[in-house]
Amino acid sequence: MPDEPFNLKGIAVAAYGPSLLYGVATGAILPVIALSARDLGASVAVAALIITLTGVGSLATNIPATMITSRFGERWALVGAALWCSTAMIVAAFATQLWVFALAIFMVGMAGSVFGLARQSYLTEAVPLYFRARALSTLGGVTRIGVFIGPFLAAGVMALVGISGAYWVGAAATLVAAVLSVRVPDLGAPSRRTGIERIPPPTVRYVLRGHMKVFLTIGVGVLLIAAVRATRQGVLPLWAESIGLDASATALIYGLSGAVDMLIFYPAGKVMDVKGRVWTAVPCMAIMAAALVVIPFTAGPGWFTAAALLIGFGNGVGSGIVMTLGADYSPSPGRPQFLGIWRFISDLGTMAGPGLLSLITAIASLAVGIWAAAGIGVLAAVVLGYWIPRVRRP
Repeated sequence: MPDEPFNLKGIAVAAYGPSLLYGVATGAILPVIALSARDLGASVAVAALIITLTGVGSLATNIPATMITSRFGERWALVGAALWCSTAMIVAAFATQLWVFALAIFMVGMAGSVFGLARQSYLTEAVPLYFRARALSTLGGVTRIGVFIGPFLAAGVMALVGISGAYWVGAAATLVAAVLSVRVPDLGAPSRRTGIERIPPPTVRYVLRGHMKVFLTIGVGVLLIAAVRATRQGVLPLWAESIGLDASATALIYGLSGAVDMLIFYPAGKVMDVKGRVWTAVPCMAIMAAALVVIPFTAGPGWFTAAALLIGFGNGVGSGIVMTLGADYSPSPGRPQFLGIWRFISDLGTMAGPGLLSLITAIASLAVGIWAAAGIGVLAAVVLGYWIPRVRRP
């Protein structure tokens, strides 16, 4: 333990303020993307496809984001990504053609990739190891709080100016995030931090080859975590509809699940720092898997709400686990390149999970699809329990 304890408050505004605002922007537009697409003439299927463009944009930009962060440093990567996202929001607000709107949503995904990589890389460098999990779980928690607040702010503005109000909220929030990001202390580019000015940072291929074992072991576990988390976002509203709950009741239950998720992010980080990463990674997946097993047996709002709260609790237990594991195994120099690959793996899981749910539901039934998601959760718990060290890394 160091002689001078680390004080998170010293970097709180610069580190977490932009993330809170970025979460607000994301939460503001997520509920209305499909509605905006429909207003521009998209079919239901095309509107659903446009929603996925945020994930596609993020997936396509994860590797280029490493070059941006390595070249300009975390501070200016954050500023640039926030400004790019603000521009995308404005384009979406003014869009009168579907292809323009789709491009704007793709741009939002691109910005999210760069912003997420830069903020994770910054906190990994700025926070000492013994406090890392708490810092990164707080980052995840703050972002979730922003996503929770965003729809309420958007609803107020949309009441005045229509559906474009959601994008104006997003544009304003990301613009302020860019301003706050200027205050992020400049750690410098990775080559400057290591004092080897003339040696270029390692390539993505070099980092991939050098850490292939990590990507094929714990990386697989991270992919499975992302798949389960993404699937649960579709499971709750779909099963609520199947048991006859209306939209308002579904939204309330979904919100309560998210509220439980938000409440425990800091204790989860504390456990990771004190006991080790495995003590939250395995329970996170085990609890979510148990809740997913139960959901198809629920036939009324009471038990369904209980299962939804259990899913929120399980997800909250694992708050920050993906970022923390990525930070633990990322090398320096080469951290942005490693984290770019790490985020790419996670995004693959995020896109694969709902796709698998859709496929199995079409072939069998929604209940079977949900149980398949539970099986992925069990597999994730086994993989992570086997490969993550039982004590925190020195």
